[in-house]
Amino acid sequence: MNKIMVFFDREGNTLDVWFEKPRKIISEETGEEVILKKDPKTNKVIGFEKLNFISSKIKPNELPVEVIVN
Repeated sequence: MNKIMVFFDREGNTLDVWFEKPRKIISEETGEEVILKKDPKTNKVIGFEKLNFISSKIKPNELPVEVIVN
């Protein structure tokens, strides 16, 4: 079973999600405050970073996360 690593940076207000072990990547901006993290050899998405993760509407101790498992 693969592990998903999730890191929240409170100061930067970003959420980093890795589907594989973090390593050197190629970044691709989606234009929706999401940066895809791609393996430079295969171009496969191995993670993403969500910018401005917590809006001012959310209470400080809540993290809105939706998980879908197939």
